[in-house]
Amino acid sequence: MSTTTPDTTSSALLTDEMLARFDERAPMYDRENRFFDEDFAELRASGYLTSVVPKSFGGGGLGIDEFAKLQRRLAYVAPATAVAVNMHIYWTGVAADLNRIGDHGCDWMLERAAAGDIFAAGHGEAGNDLPLFLSSSSATKVDGGWEINGHKIFGTLSPVWTWLGVHAMDTSDPDNPRIVHGFMHRDAPGYQIVETWDTLGMRATQSHDTVLDRAFVADDRTPLVCATGMAGAGPFQLSIFAWALVGFRAVYGGIAQRALDDTVARMHERTSIALTRSMAYHPGVQHRVAEMRMAMDTIDWSVERVAADWAAGVQHADWPVRIVSMKHTATTNAFKVVDAALDLTGGSGIFKRSRLEQMFRDCRLGRIHPANDLLSHELVGKLQLGINPDEAPRWG
Repeated sequence: MSTTTPDTTSSALLTDEMLARFDERAPMYDRENRFFDEDFAELRASGYLTSVVPKSFGGGGLGIDEFAKLQRRLAYVAPATAVAVNMHIYWTGVAADLNRIGDHGCDWMLERAAAGDIFAAGHGEAGNDLPLFLSSSSATKVDGGWEINGHKIFGTLSPVWTWLGVHAMDTSDPDNPRIVHGFMHRDAPGYQIVETWDTLGMRATQSHDTVLDRAFVADDRTPLVCATGMAGAGPFQLSIFAWALVGFRAVYGGIAQRALDDTVARMHERTSIALTRSMAYHPGVQHRVAEMRMAMDTIDWSVERVAADWAAGVQHADWPVRIVSMKHTATTNAFKVVDAALDLTGGSGIFKRSRLEQMFRDCRLGRIHPANDLLSHELVGKLQLGINPDEAPRWG
């Protein structure tokens, strides 16, 4: 008999019983367009929300590779729940990364997360296709901190966040504009959450707008003030991209895997009066299922490779290219899998009672997450060609 004690940390964070309950509730959240309160309470109680907080701060200490596997399992049954909690967990992952390299400016985030605080992202802005690096919001220096004015969109976790991570532009020196990265507490004055979230998919995230009107962010909650554009990029921004995009791609990989599994099972049940055996024996079905599996392998290989290398601290000189390319590859192939699933399932897949109908809609939002298709190709193409993305004019 082995004397080795198995590591049950990950399984305790996300048990089969929890997943079954999440699976049952997901259609209800989608149908009612409401926040996933019950899922959220269970994930908080299990320790999932502190899973990547270092053990020295009271968390689970998981790496990005371990977390991505959990996210995929969660997204398999509840995609919107997985997307939403990713917004909180990626901030704790960023703080953990910075702590590991000796930057302690975000240690307070780990302490507050361990105490139960929830972090969210306030980076989305209409008309800004360079999130983090430019901003349509303004930052004005005042005593003890900054006043932020702007209109943020896609404010996932709006019903529950404690701290909203925002960025805004300080143009007090027109020749040297700066991006201010800070965290606004829910008790701060000067902001309003506007309930706008009535969308195609990922409805349970409740990602409402946030209007900032001289909202205050304290100096000690402002971990970085830097140059605009790629000139200001460093470990803070790169870590955001790594944790956010790996987590999101794990989500869309989970949706695609569910679509593939359900389709395979369905083809053995689906019949035609013109065939003597199930549709699984139709050569066209076999070809499409093969394409679905090949696309799934591409998703898995791209996400797992990036996550494993990041967790291992591999120093790739082209990390931005790898991360953005992984995002595009995983999202594009998830679309292929889910679209094929709907084709093969036929008319029954378009009814609201079908989980495939919800998966099809949820999957559409994969291309909305940064970096979008246009920006992905721009960044990868320019960086691969050795062109500075900050070079003006941007095109031409």
